[in-house]
Amino acid sequence: MYVAPSILSADFGRLSQEVSDVCKAGADLIHVDVMDGHFVPNLTIGPLVVNAVKKASTVPLDIHLMVENVPFFIDLFLPFEPKFLSFHIEEEKHPLRWLDYLRKNGVSPAITLNPHTPVASLEHIICEVDMVLLMSVNPGFGGQKFMPEVLKKVVELRNLIERKDAKCLIEVDGGVNGLNVAELDEAGADVVVAGNFVFGSNDYKAAINSLKI
Repeated sequence: MYVAPSILSADFGRLSQEVSDVCKAGADLIHVDVMDGHFVPNLTIGPLVVNAVKKASTVPLDIHLMVENVPFFIDLFLPFEPKFLSFHIEEEKHPLRWLDYLRKNGVSPAITLNPHTPVASLEHIICEVDMVLLMSVNPGFGGQKFMPEVLKKVVELRNLIERKDAKCLIEVDGGVNGLNVAELDEAGADVVVAGNFVFGSNDYKAAINSLKI
């Protein structure tokens, strides 16, 4: 299991140190939640903060756009050369266009599904993405409880990937901790995003290791 600590739960007063600490503790990716105050109620970070995160990180960035006007934000964050950049299928009418655009610009394209969005919506694009991010909470705020019904979506998505022979990782974001990670692993998840569970712990390394099963 790959682990992507979400900086949404970090101490922004010492953000560079927080990012450095979780990298040293074994993070595989740094998850960056970009919220615009429109697609979701919250408003988070922009390019200046992401630039600071990139400088402090020794592992690739995983940027998750929770925004309207997807093309604008893609171009805004492409210069930071994330490993993955994901946007919500609920917001973009022409996802294939922007998945192809990301790949041509050297970024692994990823797509995100809200808890209520069916896996079937990916039927015709699954072979064009390198990762699918399944939200296991309603997007917009950290610290929410994991929705166990998302486990069935992980299984369904894994079945779709295998049926289509797609080369695609499954990432799960929201309420992930040491108690439910085994179920996610069994269901077929490859990457977990963990915010409060990592940054709220007294030992980042122990918290991250507990997720690497």
